[in-house]
Amino acid sequence: SLKVPALQLHVSKTAMGASQKDFENAMNQVKLLKEDPGNEVKLKLYALYKQATEGPCNTPKPGVFDLINKAKWEAWNALGSLPKETARQNYVDLVSGLSSSSDSSSQAKPEADRKQAEYETVVMTSEDGITKIMLNRPAKKNALTEQMYQEIMLALEAASKDDSTITVLTGNGDYYSSGNDLTNFTNIPPEGVEAKAKNSAILLRNFVGSFIDFPKPLVAVVNGPAVGISVTVLGLFDLVYATDRATFHTPFSHLGQTPEGCSSYTFPKIMGPAKAAEMLIFGKKLTAGEAYAQGLVTEVFPDSTFQKEVWTRLKAYSKLPQNALRISKQIIRSQEKEKLHAVNAKESSILQERWLSSECMNAIMNFFSQKAKL
Repeated sequence: SLKVPALQLHVSKTAMGASQKDFENAMNQVKLLKEDPGNEVKLKLYALYKQATEGPCNTPKPGVFDLINKAKWEAWNALGSLPKETARQNYVDLVSGLSSSSDSSSQAKPEADRKQAEYETVVMTSEDGITKIMLNRPAKKNALTEQMYQEIMLALEAASKDDSTITVLTGNGDYYSSGNDLTNFTNIPPEGVEAKAKNSAILLRNFVGSFIDFPKPLVAVVNGPAVGISVTVLGLFDLVYATDRATFHTPFSHLGQTPEGCSSYTFPKIMGPAKAAEMLIFGKKLTAGEAYAQGLVTEVFPDSTFQKEVWTRLKAYSKLPQNALRISKQIIRSQEKEKLHAVNAKESSILQERWLSSECMNAIMNFFSQKAKL
């Protein structure tokens, strides 16, 4: 995500409107915001900050592949000759609005909802022998950020050690998950794109590895459309329950990318090579009924009764002898655990190369430009 600089500023105190002290206070308030205001607001803050401290944009436009710095440059450049004093006042006003909305939304949350405060992007609860990990970015269709990858891994590790019998992964809102948040690809560190690709491949490999190694029965409760990696890792779950509203889509080729989540091995094994190719190579989107017919989904339920039926069944399963379930799962998984880790390593390595290819970069840029036109 974009970072708003918090440097010591030296601006004339004779300026009208917001004082230097107001400006510095506003910068400190930005750091204390409880909720991420989103990239659009952060770009505005960055641009106003630069305009207030340096005046009109005075740097050359970054290269076409440097998406983050290009977006920052464009936001600053768009302010034209806006006076420093006005930019400073606008910055203070914008932060003031963010702070008040953040305060009111945090006050509205009851204490009970804060018990898993260590996670920001997932909600983890344990009840009736079931640990539920719920993806919790409903406004963004539960698109997976790098932070979410880390938090899901932490939650899985905690669930593997708690006293629950079954672990469930589901989504909050209308979507199960819309896959990777594509801003993951635009957030390039100072070390450059090669370091970004390498770090992303390591993160992906560790993430998928945590599903391969998970020791207890793992259930996906697919509450809506699923895209990308949220689909590919389903081959590593023990049960997949879906609402009839769910769809399953792996549009890798459209984005110049290749399969992950061990799907290059699990999907042909589950549904046969021809159907797996249709999904993984050609990006066919499956309905819940099609996913069930092809063996990717265990059972489909009507959306109106989905939650009730699924949780009634899971509560019954959670009363089964805990060690028997765990050991049975581990016997089944042990037959191919080494193979799955090898496939995961290979897929991650190939993706690291793909992410650096001009084909992949162009496909992602095309996606962003189409999205901007909508």
